[in-house]
Amino acid sequence: MQEGRLADRAYAGIIEIINTEDLEIGNRLPSEARLAEIFGISRTMVREALVRLASDGITEARRGAGSFVKRRPSMRLGSHMQMMDLSATMGSYEVRFVLEAEAARLAAMRRSVEQMSAIQRAMDNLRAALISTGPAHLEDMLLHRAIVLATANPVFLSCFDHMHEEVDRIMRAGVDISRSRPPEAIGAMLNEHEMIVEAIKVQDGDAAALAMRWHLSQGRKRLMP
Repeated sequence: MQEGRLADRAYAGIIEIINTEDLEIGNRLPSEARLAEIFGISRTMVREALVRLASDGITEARRGAGSFVKRRPSMRLGSHMQMMDLSATMGSYEVRFVLEAEAARLAAMRRSVEQMSAIQRAMDNLRAALISTGPAHLEDMLLHRAIVLATANPVFLSCFDHMHEEVDRIMRAGVDISRSRPPEAIGAMLNEHEMIVEAIKVQDGDAAALAMRWHLSQGRKRLMP
């Protein structure tokens, strides 16, 4: 098995330990040595999984004390993806922070009148979908893609489309989890998108990039309870 897959297995296994053993926020995880023994892999692979989990905001390392639970992934995630895929799916956020924030900046600087109209239509469709009780992941995807299209750089679109599977899973899960919470959760999601679109509309590149990064960071948090 490739080392990356071993680290993915450890990542998924640690998530399972958090969930099945009902570890609460602040609880300590088993030691690296114990986790390596449980999964039958090297401590190096366990350490890589813990680094990824910390990067995704699920655990935190405390010098000399080990790793502790920082957030618990929503149990509803399991209906949208295999836990073995969670590491790669969450890791896609790191790429999206770079790709989509810059895409939003360039879209604000370069978008044509026609492209702005397409972005606004996509925003209107997303608003209607979020306000309804049905799925909204398709409308969400189309808005993000319309923004990438407005960069006038086909490489951005190629990179974004390459991540379609991971992004689609995240969008499905994000809407589903938000619908299970008070209405303010959907309201926040809607407001984040509107901030991005407004910044692109007034051609403020820095504001558009910042709004996109904020939206993505909040989206990652929405996957946790």
